[in-house]
Formats: sequence, C-alpha cells, structure tokens
Amino acid sequence: MPSASHCVIGVDIGGTKTAAGLVDAAGTVHAADSRPTPAAAGSAAILATAVGLVESLLAHARTLGLRPAAVGIGSAGVIDARDGSVVSATDSLTGWAGTPLAAHLSRHTGLPAYAVNDVHAHNLGEHWQGASAGAESSLLVAVGTGVGGSLILAGAPHLGSRAVAGHVGHLASPYAYDDGGRPLPCSCGRAGHLEAIASGPSIANLYRRLAGTGDAVSGREVAVRAAAGEPLALQALTLGAQAAGQAVGGLANVLDPDRVVIGGGVSAAGELWWTPFLAAVRSELMDPLAGLPVLPAVLGSNAAVAGAAKLALDRIDVPEETRV
Repeated sequence: MPSASHCVIGVDIGGTKTAAGLVDAAGTVHAADSRPTPAAAGSAAILATAVGLVESLLAHARTLGLRPAAVGIGSAGVIDARDGSVVSATDSLTGWAGTPLAAHLSRHTGLPAYAVNDVHAHNLGEHWQGASAGAESSLLVAVGTGVGGSLILAGAPHLGSRAVAGHVGHLASPYAYDDGGRPLPCSCGRAGHLEAIASGPSIANLYRRLAGTGDAVSGREVAVRAAAGEPLALQALTLGAQAAGQAVGGLANVLDPDRVVIGGGVSAAGELWWTPFLAAVRSELMDPLAGLPVLPAVLGSNAAVAGAAKLALDRIDVPEETRV
C-alpha cells in the first residue's frame, strides 16, 4: 500500500468539466470522477464542485486502504503557485479572479493543497507519464478554446515572476489581421495576438468571415467541414494551423527545449491541421533545431489530473520551508 506521503488527489478545474483522480507515486490512477463545472454560477459553486469531488475520492480511498496526503489542483486562470490563489481569469469561469483556491480546498478537506495553471498541470502530466517523459526540458503548447503554453525546466514548470509565464496565445502574430489590415481582437482585451487566429473559436470566426455567414459554427464543425472537402473551412483551419506553427517554431528558437508537445482540442483535427502546422514549425526553426521532436500529447483529458497530482507529490516530498 502506498504511504500517505505518496498518494494524492489530482484535480483539474476547467470551464466545462472538473475532474479528479486518486493517484499514487508511480502515476497509477486508483479511482477517478468528474462533474460539470458550474462555470457561470460563480466561484462558490465552482469550489463546491471541486470539494465534493475530493471528498468523494477521500471516501473511496478509505475503501481501498489508501490515505491521500495532499491535493494538487490545475485550474484555468493565472494561478499564483506560492499560495494557490487565482490572480486573474477570463469570463469562462465567472468570478474566478481572486479566489483563494488552494486555501479553500485545504480548509474543507483537511489536506494541504497546491495549485497551478491548468496548462502547466498538463505539461507536468505529459512530462511525468506522457509524450515528454524522460526529457530534460519540454515545451507544451495547447491549442483549444484558447492557446496556452508551459515550459518545464529541471522537472518544474517555469511560472515567471508574476505567474503569467506560458501565455503563448498572447504573442503577436502576423496572421491575426483581417482583410483590411486591422488586428483581430483577442480575449485578453488587446488585438493581433495568436489566440485571435489559432484557437478553435477564432478559426470558427475566420470561417464565418470567409463564408460571409452568421451561422453558429464551432471550430470542431469547421474541422469536420474541412475534412469533407469544403474549401473555405480548409482555408480557415490551415491559416490557424500555420499561425500556431510559426509561433511554436519561434518559441523553440528562443527556448531550445528538448521536446515540444502539442495538445488541445484543435490539434485533434488530424492531418489537415497537423500538416500545415508542422510545415510552419519547420520553416521557422533555426538549422541547429532541425531535428527537434514535435510530438502530439498522449494523455488526453487525463494529463492535467496527472500533472496536478505530480505537483502535490513533489511538494510533500520537500521540507515545508522550501515550498513556494
């Protein structure tokens, strides 16, 4: 039986779903559960959902003879990993900014709790059990509803001085302009950023502009139409992929990671997205990086739960005074 110090609960709080798993030090998931995130109901409801999941898994752990020692949390938003609070967040989670996330779960579960941004958790999971396992360093870029990133160095994500490191979607992109040369608005309130052209919703917006339609079509539906041979859908998907690829290639030139891992729902569109994406990455890379592995993420929706668990396992393995 794993000792208490090597069994934890990993939690992934997203805009659609909150998932959690009972994870040991080898990465084995002994139990898992998920519930819809009440994203529009405010922070209290979101926290109550997370606490309910943890309490359910704690009860299940007792039946398995396990005693979780901590909770690790990956959450949407800018997370201050020093105290596990939400520094800022988009409106995908109503009222989430300012939430004392880790402190709340610790108080209601009786366990120490640690939190980090969900893309950093995703990268920790892939680095531990997935596509970048064994790598010296890894850059993960998740292209989905938004565009996020994470760089792992020496086994830990680089968080930055203000906890905002990894916001790949807010790089300037020459693709993020309309036909009149105006920068496209971005979710951060600025304009001309990568997320404004490469994310799933932005690809859908581009398709609607190209097609001259106001139809409520999603990025997933654009990918389906592209696969069916619709030229404008393929054009929108390709432009989004090229923009993402150029940005990833540029980041690799700056950061020189051992491996690059690509995840997120848009990357699941298949070869129609991957082919222009990889071509754009390769055309951007400096010659010494020609052999850089650029790999699809392999853990899927389990990555952030695994990574959140790894965060907690790493924290309980070090003395209290050295935790950040």
